[in-house]
Amino acid sequence: MNNEILKSEVEAYLKTYFNNREGYDKKIYEAMSYSLNIGGKRIRPLFFINAYSIYKDNYKDVIEIAAAIEMIHTYSLIHDDLPCMDNDDLRRGKPTNHKVFGEAIALLAGDGLLNEAMNLMFEYCNKKDNNAIKACYLISKAASASGMIGGQTVDILSSGKNLSSDELKFMHKKKTGELIKAAVLSGAVLGGAKEEEVKLISEYGDKVGLAFQIKDDILDVIGDSSIMGKKAKSDIENNKTTYVTTYGIDVCKKLCRDLTEECISILDKINGDTEGLKKITEFLLERKK
Repeated sequence: MNNEILKSEVEAYLKTYFNNREGYDKKIYEAMSYSLNIGGKRIRPLFFINAYSIYKDNYKDVIEIAAAIEMIHTYSLIHDDLPCMDNDDLRRGKPTNHKVFGEAIALLAGDGLLNEAMNLMFEYCNKKDNNAIKACYLISKAASASGMIGGQTVDILSSGKNLSSDELKFMHKKKTGELIKAAVLSGAVLGGAKEEEVKLISEYGDKVGLAFQIKDDILDVIGDSSIMGKKAKSDIENNKTTYVTTYGIDVCKKLCRDLTEECISILDKINGDTEGLKKITEFLLERKK
């Protein structure tokens, strides 16, 4: 599949989603739409659509689930950037939400996006079968205290501390990897993948999520802020344990390459067109932001 076309379709859906929201609460929709539409790679929706498309050819029928996944991701970014968290001023090359709308509205904008994502998924499930419920549950669970929130909790508590390798792996598996895995896995489940291929996709999701985070840690050290659209070396300034501080740049680069090769090998075992997923996997290895 052409990922650029898919990305443009997801973005078109997101761009108009909060249009014509009038009333005394209009400001919250402006804040939600701001962070949702100032850019981004849309990796998670692309994972979802490409996994779904291995089994079904009607991806436009699931565009709202792809959008819900991006809303969850964007909510997490708004909250990550808040002064009480990472205190960042730049995201996707633009001022962070709280810099534009203030801390209170930014907090509510994140809450709003998370809840709007749930609304989208519930509405979708009301019209569909049990596979839809299973898929949306995977996404919801990834955003929960046992997923992203749990990982973020460990991240906050780890500032200024040296984490063990197990703690580091747990933190990033939950904070970053969980939603990535849920995106690809839910797409396969919703598409009707057989049990043996669901297991393969699950293994792929674990590995590609880890590769994504290691690459993020590398870019935080050697990346260019003007390209990344966010501040480089923020983990260093916040004295955080990362894969780079634990293993070094060279080992991390090798880990990324090895994980990428393992991901491609897993996709080769799946009976269907996995070219779109392969392209995303390879893009993540080479990305600059």
